[in-house]
Amino acid sequence: MIRARRARIDDDEIIRLIKCELIPLSHTASPRDAQTIRELPRRLSEGVTLVSSRSKSSLPQGFIHFYTRGDRLLLDMLVVHPQHRGRQLGTSLLYNAEVHARKAGCSSATLFVDYSNPRAQRLYSRLGFQTVRAYPDLRCYEMFKRLD
Repeated sequence: MIRARRARIDDDEIIRLIKCELIPLSHTASPRDAQTIRELPRRLSEGVTLVSSRSKSSLPQGFIHFYTRGDRLLLDMLVVHPQHRGRQLGTSLLYNAEVHARKAGCSSATLFVDYSNPRAQRLYSRLGFQTVRAYPDLRCYEMFKRLD
């Protein structure tokens, strides 16, 4: 099931997934960066976070965090727990974020993906995103997709 994030139930696992699965791929962050970790709850509360879980009260198997700004969907983070990969959870989370964005009037989506994350690059390409720019200093690509 895909549901809205519930901070008290979900945030410990979401932050653990970020620390274990996203931050190690990032050139600009470290799992021991206390300030980055401290800022995660605030960052999560500023956008929309959808969670994939077995039930309303079970731990997240994955999540997507995003913002809508004007007519643009800005995808911030997408993580699926390694034990649950290959089950279309990432695709489902992204689809639900796009539905949310279309309802909010968004006509395009943008995301950044690390050079060191080819699995995510393949997923986004398969789902219609195209690489539009590389940022060598940040070691990431910007990807774009029309939503209409």
